[in-house]
Amino acid sequence: MLAFCACVCAFAAHAASPDANARFARGTDATAPATDTFSLAAPGVSDEPLRIHVRVPRGYARALDVRYPTLYVNDGQDWDAVGFEGTLTRLERGHAIRPVLVVAIDMPPDRMGAYGLSDRAAGRSVVGDSRFGPIGARAQAYVQWLTERLVPEIDARYRTRAEPPQRAILGWSLGALNAFDLGWQYPDVFGTVGAFSPSFWVASDRSGAAAAQRTRLAQAMVDAGTKRDGSRFWFAIGDREETDDRDGDGVNDAVDDLRDLILGTEAADGKRAHGLAGLGYRIDMHAANRAPTEGDVAYFELRGGRHEQASWKRMLPAFLTWAFPAEKR
Repeated sequence: MLAFCACVCAFAAHAASPDANARFARGTDATAPATDTFSLAAPGVSDEPLRIHVRVPRGYARALDVRYPTLYVNDGQDWDAVGFEGTLTRLERGHAIRPVLVVAIDMPPDRMGAYGLSDRAAGRSVVGDSRFGPIGARAQAYVQWLTERLVPEIDARYRTRAEPPQRAILGWSLGALNAFDLGWQYPDVFGTVGAFSPSFWVASDRSGAAAAQRTRLAQAMVDAGTKRDGSRFWFAIGDREETDDRDGDGVNDAVDDLRDLILGTEAADGKRAHGLAGLGYRIDMHAANRAPTEGDVAYFELRGGRHEQASWKRMLPAFLTWAFPAEKR
């Protein structure tokens, strides 16, 4: 089973002010990126408000008539370890990406509870099992808070482009499982999803290898769903994330679980799960070999990649280039 990422790296930020646009304009260098921090109450998710860090792009304070696409990030406390600032600065200066406003959300105290799957129509969490305890017991509360409370707050405070094609969600490990859930359940909010090392092993029954394989929750959610028109998904996985192989096909479970969600799978009884490909998405299974990638769904396999922040740092530039490509001149 994949290791849980519960890292606590913090990144430097300034105190928030009611008028963020005016505060950034007072900075000593109006062309440099700047970071704002505030806390937002999250009932049902955390007893204490969650900390939000907002990084505005270079030139934000000067171009007062410009609105920006937005990237929301789970596990915002990993900002430094995943190399966000350096990667964003390099890609912005090289005109490889459009300027983007980044909203990094520190993990909730109950990370295993918040970062899971939900059923929007039923208004409930879809809880998985693990040897560490339940996964996603607070997922419904978290996604409702993020979509109904945080997103409107960000759109009110900052100059964003407030439409799904201009709004993305990113996560890694359990945070990636939740990022996929947000994109799948709320395509009217998030049009783009980035999922690094997603925990698609989460199942409702882990009493044995066959049961876990049969009851994987994210795969079942896709199999029971329909195509989200306009939605785009970028998945990244390392080829050395683990060694377990529950179905004995010679491919480790981390890679298998992701490929099954994308391409579908056939069970021992012959029943077919169609995956994203079966829903009509255009699939690019070779995203690691070209940039930008093609298709609505991109699969990026990182050679030597492990379930760790150093690997997610290596995945980040390709995702950002795909999600926010520079506009052609």
